[in-house]
This record gives sequence, structure tokens and C-alpha cells, in this order.
Amino acid sequence: MRELLVIGMGPGHPDQITVQAVQALNRADVFFRIDKGDAKSGLNAAREEILRLHVRGPGYRVVDIPEPPRDRSPDLTSAGYRDAVQDWHEARAELIEAAIAAELGADGVGAFLVWGDPSLYDSTLRIIDRLLARGAVDFEYTVIPGVTSVQALAAAHRVPLNRVGEPIFITPARRIAGGLPEGLDSAVVMLDPGFTAAGFDDPALTVFWGAYLSTADETLISGPLAEVADQITATKAELRARHGWIMDTYLLRRDREDRGGPGSAPAASGP
Repeated sequence: MRELLVIGMGPGHPDQITVQAVQALNRADVFFRIDKGDAKSGLNAAREEILRLHVRGPGYRVVDIPEPPRDRSPDLTSAGYRDAVQDWHEARAELIEAAIAAELGADGVGAFLVWGDPSLYDSTLRIIDRLLARGAVDFEYTVIPGVTSVQALAAAHRVPLNRVGEPIFITPARRIAGGLPEGLDSAVVMLDPGFTAAGFDDPALTVFWGAYLSTADETLISGPLAEVADQITATKAELRARHGWIMDTYLLRRDREDRGGPGSAPAASGP
């Protein structure tokens, strides 16, 4: 039976791929790659470097699958957003299904290299479940975890994600557009098309921001949010214009007078 390997590739640096992932790479006959166009060619370049460094044999193939269009209207309601994502997943599933049927033999091993870890804000596992439910192609699949951008962010800034006894909250930016909720003092923000936190009126917040984490283009800024928000906004716009794409994330931490230790505001740093 066909087998699919869903491999977490980390945030981009080829040294951050795990030994388990390297072993999986060397079992694959075909690597399926979602082609997001020239604007995001840097994502494919990172995948190609991982294959070049870690796959020992030359006998694999790379099959590009076009990225279907997605409704990214900023005024979508919560229900409308979920419907748009479902439509996008269905379109992706149809294209991936066709590629598997055409390019992977009955006993072949195919692989997807997933940015970061397949379990965190990635659609691959949901789409694979959708493919199995459709029943047009049969396969087994295995998930190999990877380093996330959340871990890379904390390591780059040399901070723990949570303070003692406190939870950590990971959220897309659209869910905190009105500000960080009172009582929630640490949050990692992902999938932010701009820099949503720039609009927060909360002098107690500190931010640890990073783009292109663990790559040669890594850029870090940290400090009191009120002092560095404009710098982050401008830097992000400049980097996106320079590279044609950007992947970034940030940790927001609310400082309290009755709490000391890790999490106190550091001096700002930047590129």
C-alpha cells in the first residue's frame, strides 16, 4: 500500500531537522510540494536545501502541486472564515489526490515537508484526513514532528515561553484584534499579516518578535511594545518588500509590578 510521510522540517534551518526526519526523508520516493509561486520561492529553496543536505540517494522526485486560490477577505465573519478555509482545503485535497494517484505507485512512499511542525497551524493533516474520507486513493501515513517557530522564537530571544505557574496561549492574530485579554499575561501570536499588536494600548506589554527564524535572514526585535511597535511595523514591511514574503511570530508578555524575574522588559534590539 502507498505510504505518506508528513515530515516537520522546522522553521527553515537544515540543521534543525531531527534524526527521525532525516531517516524518513531517505525512505521517500516522491516529495510533494505545494507551489505558492515566485513570491514565496524562498520556502521552496529551504526545502531544496534540506533535501540536498540530508537525502543520501539521488533517486527521488519532486512533484509540484499548484496552490489553489483562497478567499482572504479581511471582513469575513468567523463563520465565513471557516467556510473559506473549508473550501480551500477541499480544493487542495482534490489537487493532492490527483497528484498521488498520478505520481505515486501502489507501493510507493511519498512525503510532504511541512514548515515547522505538522500539528501547529498547518492544514496538511486535516487535508490528509479529508483524502482518506474521500476514498479515491488508499494509503497509510505517518507524522514526524518538527521544531516549531514558537520554539525557535523563544530560543533566539533566550526567554522561556511561560513564567512560573502561568499558561501560554498560542493564537492567530485575528483572534486578539481587540487586545490581549485581561488575566492572560503571555501569548504567542502567529499568522499576522501586519503587526496587530501595534494597535494595543497597554503599557505593561513587552514583545519578543522574530522573522525568518533560524535562517540566515533571521531578524529579531524586542522591548516594551509601546517603544518598538513602530520599528517592528516598519521592519516587517521592509523585509516583505525585499524578500517577497515573510514568516514571523511574536511573544507578548504583560509585566506586573508584583512579578519579577524572567519577562521584565529588555532593551530594544533590531537588525
